[in-house]
Amino acid sequence: MQARASRLCAIVGALSIALLSACQTSAPPPPRVLPPPPPPPPVRLAPHQLSQDEPQFLRLPNMDPKIVPLRVGVILPFSNASTGTRALASAMLKAAQMALFDSGRRDLILMTADDSAKPQEAAAAAEKLLAEGAEVIIGPLFAQSVSAVAPLSRDRGVPVIAFSTDRSVAGNGVYLLSFQPQDEVHRAIGYALAQGHRNFAALVPSTSYGQVAEEAFRSEVAAGGGTVADVERFAPGSGAVMNQTAAIAKVHPDAVFIAQGGTMLRAIAPTLAYNGVDPTQVKLIGTGVWDDPAIAKEAALKDGWFAAPAPDADSGFATKYRAIFGTAPPQLAALAYDAVSLIALLGSGPPYRRFGEAALTDPNGFAGVNGIFRFNGDGAIERGLAVLAVEPGGFEVVSPAPKTFQHGS
Repeated sequence: MQARASRLCAIVGALSIALLSACQTSAPPPPRVLPPPPPPPPVRLAPHQLSQDEPQFLRLPNMDPKIVPLRVGVILPFSNASTGTRALASAMLKAAQMALFDSGRRDLILMTADDSAKPQEAAAAAEKLLAEGAEVIIGPLFAQSVSAVAPLSRDRGVPVIAFSTDRSVAGNGVYLLSFQPQDEVHRAIGYALAQGHRNFAALVPSTSYGQVAEEAFRSEVAAGGGTVADVERFAPGSGAVMNQTAAIAKVHPDAVFIAQGGTMLRAIAPTLAYNGVDPTQVKLIGTGVWDDPAIAKEAALKDGWFAAPAPDADSGFATKYRAIFGTAPPQLAALAYDAVSLIALLGSGPPYRRFGEAALTDPNGFAGVNGIFRFNGDGAIERGLAVLAVEPGGFEVVSPAPKTFQHGS
């Protein structure tokens, strides 16, 4: 046992000496620090925005290869479920083609795509046109489709000239070439204020159009120092307005704004008279939805005012369209004609640089089929409108449409 203990002590002693000997040796050299690897070569990404002509862009076979075509995308609801909407899309395309011919530009290509009013189809249409090299997109017609197209076009630096009346989709590269109720309300109510009317009431439909018209009406009356005595809303499909017109009569306005057209308007006017609103003493005022020859047949609307393009402003366009296509154009067809004419006018600049904000929002504006117009910085349109009076034989101009935007005109 004693011998075993002696051997164990000897082993422990030997380990201690070895460990002590290791502690007494010099420290190993520090590891060599390797230099950092050279950075990888930069990856050259294709520019996200359209900036130059590319081989894959659409080109007609008879075009001079040295010329960069002015490619214009057109998105319209050609396959919409509504027969009327399909007919409108077809007429707008015909008007666009007519403008192309009238422009005399042989470098301009109209490239079409269909969205049928579904946002996902509108987005796919925009992708197709952008891939083909569109510098500018005309359309879509409906607000939800414009919203789907806008971010894709904005990503590529391509402006959109759309036909929606919904101002909420305008701005940041989207310009609305349409007839907007705010513009018409501004003109008609502004004229009434200038003629001394101060105590206003309104009848508006319970629709999105009515809501927009009411907001513009209240804003314009307040800006002009007038008073809104009452606003009555009605369901346009019901045909019942007796209670609303009776309420209007009780506030004794000197002007009544009616944001409704068609057969419903022809029912509202005599109901107002029945309830004591004398049309010879109280001015009835409307928007562009009054621009209907049938309105003139309603005696209770006589001398009422509304804002619209000057009568027969589009007569030259309509005559030429009828001669070419054998039918009268719908009113909105002129918008497509104006869009292509505007692009042809501005298209003399350098490719992929010619449709900047400064060019599109020129404060001097442009001359269109229905008179002068210009785009504001928010993408909304401002039109030079006339104020018309309803007369038994038709409409009479009481305040002409301006011919220039200069000097506040």
